Amino acid sequence: MLLVPFCFGQVLVQKNDNRFELRHRDDRLHHQLQTFRGARAAIDIARYDDEGRYRPLKTAPNLRHGWRLELDSPEELKAALDNFYSGRLAVLAAWQAGRLHTTPLRETLDRQSGMYRIAAKISDAQIDRVVADFCRSDGGCLRTILWKRDQSGAPATTKLPAQKFDPAWDQVQASGRVQGSAFATTTAAKATATTIPLLCQEGCNLLVAACRNAVKAE
Repeated sequence: MLLVPFCFGQVLVQKNDNRFELRHRDDRLHHQLQTFRGARAAIDIARYDDEGRYRPLKTAPNLRHGWRLELDSPEELKAALDNFYSGRLAVLAAWQAGRLHTTPLRETLDRQSGMYRIAAKISDAQIDRVVADFCRSDGGCLRTILWKRDQSGAPATTKLPAQKFDPAWDQVQASGRVQGSAFATTTAAKATATTIPLLCQEGCNLLVAACRNAVKAE
Protein backbone atom coordinates (compact mmCIF):
# COMPACT_ATOMS: atom_id res chain seq x y z
CA MET A 1 0.00 0.00 0.00
CA LEU A 2 1.17 3.50 -0.80
CA LEU A 3 2.55 5.65 1.99
CA VAL A 4 0.15 8.31 3.23
CA PRO A 5 -0.58 11.11 2.73
CA PHE A 6 -1.18 10.97 -1.02
CA CYS A 7 -3.70 12.05 -3.64
CA PHE A 8 -5.36 9.58 -6.00
CA GLY A 9 -7.33 11.47 -8.60
CA GLN A 10 -9.42 13.98 -6.68
CA VAL A 11 -9.21 11.97 -3.44
CA LEU A 12 -6.82 12.99 -0.66
CA VAL A 13 -5.75 10.14 1.65
CA GLN A 14 -4.45 10.99 5.11
CA LYS A 15 -4.01 9.15 8.38
CA ASN A 16 -5.63 10.28 11.61
CA ASP A 17 -4.40 8.25 14.61
CA ASN A 18 -4.94 4.64 13.51
CA ARG A 19 -7.57 5.44 10.91
CA PHE A 20 -7.34 6.43 7.27
CA GLU A 21 -9.25 9.56 6.35
CA LEU A 22 -10.30 10.36 2.78
CA ARG A 23 -11.77 13.61 1.46
CA HIS A 24 -11.94 15.64 -1.73
CA ARG A 25 -8.53 17.25 -2.18
CA ASP A 26 -10.19 20.65 -2.56
CA ASP A 27 -11.52 20.17 0.98
CA ARG A 28 -8.14 19.55 2.60
CA LEU A 29 -8.48 22.61 4.87
CA HIS A 30 -12.23 22.32 5.49
CA HIS A 31 -13.67 21.05 8.78
CA GLN A 32 -17.45 21.11 8.28
CA LEU A 33 -17.70 17.89 6.27
CA GLN A 34 -20.27 15.09 6.29
CA THR A 35 -18.65 11.98 7.81
CA PHE A 36 -19.01 8.51 6.27
CA ARG A 37 -17.51 5.22 7.44
CA GLY A 38 -16.60 2.07 5.55
CA ALA A 39 -15.37 1.38 2.03
CA ARG A 40 -18.84 0.90 0.53
CA ALA A 41 -19.73 4.51 1.29
CA ALA A 42 -17.33 5.52 -1.49
CA ILE A 43 -19.79 4.09 -4.03
CA ASP A 44 -22.48 6.55 -2.94
CA ILE A 45 -20.05 9.48 -2.65
CA ALA A 46 -18.80 8.92 -6.19
CA ARG A 47 -22.23 8.42 -7.77
CA TYR A 48 -23.29 12.07 -8.21
CA ASP A 49 -21.57 15.42 -8.72
CA ASP A 50 -22.09 18.61 -6.71
CA GLU A 51 -25.28 19.37 -8.67
CA GLY A 52 -26.75 15.94 -8.03
CA ARG A 53 -26.15 14.71 -11.57
CA TYR A 54 -25.14 11.08 -12.16
CA ARG A 55 -21.44 10.57 -13.00
CA PRO A 56 -21.20 7.92 -15.78
CA LEU A 57 -17.42 8.41 -15.97
CA LYS A 58 -15.96 8.08 -12.48
CA THR A 59 -12.57 9.47 -13.56
CA ALA A 60 -14.14 12.73 -14.74
CA PRO A 61 -12.98 15.78 -12.73
CA ASN A 62 -16.37 16.25 -11.08
CA LEU A 63 -16.18 14.28 -7.82
CA ARG A 64 -18.50 15.95 -5.34
CA HIS A 65 -17.26 17.94 -2.34
CA GLY A 66 -18.19 18.15 1.33
CA TRP A 67 -17.50 14.64 2.66
CA ARG A 68 -15.01 12.81 4.86
CA LEU A 69 -14.62 9.02 4.73
CA GLU A 70 -13.09 7.17 7.71
CA LEU A 71 -11.58 3.71 7.24
CA ASP A 72 -10.10 1.29 9.76
CA SER A 73 -7.56 -0.74 7.76
CA PRO A 74 -5.35 -0.83 4.66
CA GLU A 75 -7.76 -3.38 3.20
CA GLU A 76 -10.67 -0.97 3.57
CA LEU A 77 -8.55 1.80 2.05
CA LYS A 78 -7.80 -0.31 -1.01
CA ALA A 79 -11.48 -1.23 -1.40
CA ALA A 80 -12.59 2.39 -1.04
CA LEU A 81 -10.13 3.66 -3.65
CA ASP A 82 -11.32 0.94 -6.00
CA ASN A 83 -14.89 2.10 -5.41
CA PHE A 84 -13.93 5.67 -6.27
CA TYR A 85 -11.85 4.69 -9.33
CA SER A 86 -12.64 1.14 -10.37
CA GLY A 87 -9.68 -0.90 -11.61
CA ARG A 88 -7.15 1.94 -11.40
CA LEU A 89 -5.16 0.39 -8.52
CA ALA A 90 -4.75 -2.86 -10.46
CA VAL A 91 -3.64 -0.97 -13.58
CA LEU A 92 -1.18 1.05 -11.48
CA ALA A 93 0.28 -2.13 -9.95
CA ALA A 94 0.70 -3.74 -13.38
CA TRP A 95 2.36 -0.60 -14.74
CA GLN A 96 4.75 -0.39 -11.79
CA ALA A 97 5.65 -4.06 -12.31
CA GLY A 98 6.34 -3.47 -16.01
CA ARG A 99 3.60 -5.88 -17.17
CA LEU A 100 0.84 -3.51 -18.23
CA HIS A 101 -0.53 -4.24 -21.71
CA THR A 102 -1.98 -1.28 -23.59
CA THR A 103 -4.40 -1.53 -26.50
CA PRO A 104 -4.38 0.88 -29.48
CA LEU A 105 -7.69 2.66 -30.00
CA ARG A 106 -8.23 1.24 -33.47
CA GLU A 107 -7.85 -2.28 -32.09
CA THR A 108 -10.48 -1.47 -29.48
CA LEU A 109 -12.80 -0.09 -32.15
CA ASP A 110 -12.22 -2.99 -34.56
CA ARG A 111 -13.46 -5.52 -32.02
CA GLN A 112 -16.81 -3.76 -31.49
CA SER A 113 -20.00 -5.44 -32.65
CA GLY A 114 -23.66 -4.58 -33.07
CA MET A 115 -24.58 -0.91 -32.96
CA TYR A 116 -20.99 0.08 -32.10
CA ARG A 117 -19.41 -1.62 -35.12
CA ILE A 118 -19.68 1.59 -37.11
CA ALA A 119 -17.20 3.25 -34.71
CA ALA A 120 -14.37 1.45 -36.53
CA LYS A 121 -15.04 3.64 -39.59
CA ILE A 122 -13.84 6.76 -37.79
CA SER A 123 -11.12 8.72 -39.60
CA ASP A 124 -7.80 9.74 -38.07
CA ALA A 125 -8.91 13.38 -38.15
CA GLN A 126 -12.08 12.50 -36.28
CA ILE A 127 -10.10 10.52 -33.68
CA ASP A 128 -7.87 13.53 -33.20
CA ARG A 129 -10.88 15.69 -32.37
CA VAL A 130 -12.91 13.16 -30.36
CA VAL A 131 -10.06 12.09 -28.09
CA ALA A 132 -9.01 15.69 -27.52
CA ASP A 133 -12.53 16.61 -26.45
CA PHE A 134 -13.53 13.50 -24.51
CA CYS A 135 -10.24 12.73 -22.75
CA ARG A 136 -9.03 16.23 -21.87
CA SER A 137 -8.32 16.64 -18.17
CA ASP A 138 -10.24 19.93 -18.07
CA GLY A 139 -13.83 18.70 -18.02
CA GLY A 140 -13.18 15.31 -19.62
CA CYS A 141 -11.20 12.60 -17.84
CA LEU A 142 -8.36 12.59 -15.29
CA ARG A 143 -6.69 9.44 -16.59
CA THR A 144 -3.22 9.59 -18.11
CA ILE A 145 -3.39 8.13 -21.64
CA LEU A 146 -0.94 5.29 -22.23
CA TRP A 147 -2.48 3.81 -25.38
CA LYS A 148 -1.74 4.79 -28.99
CA ARG A 149 -4.09 5.55 -31.87
CA ASP A 150 -3.08 2.46 -33.87
CA GLN A 151 -0.42 -0.22 -34.29
CA SER A 152 1.96 2.29 -35.91
CA GLY A 153 2.41 3.96 -32.54
CA ALA A 154 0.79 7.24 -33.59
CA PRO A 155 -0.30 9.37 -30.62
CA ALA A 156 -3.91 9.13 -29.51
CA THR A 157 -4.35 12.79 -30.48
CA THR A 158 -2.14 15.71 -31.41
CA LYS A 159 -4.51 18.20 -29.79
CA LEU A 160 -3.69 17.48 -26.13
CA PRO A 161 -0.53 18.60 -24.30
CA ALA A 162 2.33 16.14 -23.75
CA GLN A 163 1.52 16.07 -20.02
CA LYS A 164 -1.69 14.17 -20.77
CA PHE A 165 0.46 11.17 -21.74
CA ASP A 166 2.98 11.49 -18.89
CA PRO A 167 2.30 9.57 -15.62
CA ALA A 168 4.58 12.00 -13.80
CA TRP A 169 2.07 14.81 -14.31
CA ASP A 170 -0.86 15.68 -12.07
CA GLN A 171 -3.98 15.61 -14.25
CA VAL A 172 -6.02 17.34 -11.55
CA GLN A 173 -3.67 20.31 -11.94
CA ALA A 174 -4.28 20.15 -15.68
CA SER A 175 -8.02 20.32 -15.00
CA GLY A 176 -7.45 23.63 -13.23
CA ARG A 177 -8.50 22.34 -9.82
CA VAL A 178 -5.21 22.18 -7.88
CA GLN A 179 -1.78 23.73 -8.31
CA GLY A 180 1.36 21.59 -8.22
CA SER A 181 2.63 18.60 -10.21
CA ALA A 182 2.55 14.91 -9.49
CA PHE A 183 5.38 13.38 -7.50
CA ALA A 184 6.19 16.87 -6.34
CA THR A 185 4.90 17.98 -2.95
CA THR A 186 2.04 20.22 -1.95
CA THR A 187 1.06 21.51 1.47
CA ALA A 188 -2.19 19.89 2.57
CA ALA A 189 -3.47 20.12 6.14
CA LYS A 190 0.03 20.19 7.63
CA ALA A 191 1.04 17.17 5.57
CA THR A 192 2.92 16.54 2.34
CA ALA A 193 0.89 14.70 -0.27
CA THR A 194 2.16 12.79 -3.30
CA THR A 195 -0.11 12.52 -6.32
CA ILE A 196 -0.55 9.03 -7.78
CA PRO A 197 -1.72 8.85 -11.41
CA LEU A 198 -4.91 7.33 -12.75
CA LEU A 199 -3.65 5.36 -15.74
CA CYS A 200 -5.59 4.51 -18.91
CA GLN A 201 -4.47 1.39 -20.76
CA GLU A 202 -7.19 1.42 -23.45
CA GLY A 203 -10.12 3.47 -24.69
CA CYS A 204 -13.18 3.08 -22.45
CA ASN A 205 -16.74 2.22 -23.52
CA LEU A 206 -17.79 5.85 -23.30
CA LEU A 207 -15.00 6.87 -25.68
CA VAL A 208 -16.10 4.12 -28.07
CA ALA A 209 -19.62 5.58 -27.93
CA ALA A 210 -18.23 9.05 -28.64
CA CYS A 211 -16.37 7.67 -31.69
CA ARG A 212 -19.60 6.06 -32.93
CA ASN A 213 -21.46 9.33 -32.55
CA ALA A 214 -18.75 11.18 -34.49
CA VAL A 215 -19.03 8.74 -37.41
CA LYS A 216 -22.83 8.92 -37.46
CA ALA A 217 -22.80 12.71 -37.31
CA GLU A 218 -20.70 12.98 -40.47
